Amino acid sequence: MLWCQYTKVLMMARLTISLSDERHRALREAAVKRRKTIGQLIEESLEFYGIKTQRSAEQLVAKARAHASLSEADAVRLAVAETRAARRR
Repeated sequence: MLWCQYTKVLMMARLTISLSDERHRALREAAVKRRKTIGQLIEESLEFYGIKTQRSAEQLVAKARAHASLSEADAVRLAVAETRAARRR
C-alpha cells in the first residue's frame, strides 16, 4: 500500500495468484463466514505468519524499546528475532 503524494489517496497493489478451484471455494466460503473480503483474510494471514510491513515492524521496535528500555540497536535485534520466530511457526 502506498500513499499517492499528489492525491493523498491510499493506493494498493494488485496481485494475481493461481489456486485450485477447491482452495478458491474454501477461501471464498471462509471470507463469507467471517464477513470479510478474501483480501482481508489474506492480509490477516500474512500478519499472522509474521510478514510485516515496515510500519508495523517500526511499531514493534518502538513497543519493545518502551517495555524493555532497550537501545535502538538492541530493540531492532529483538524485533528481527521475534519476526523470524513468528515466520517459523
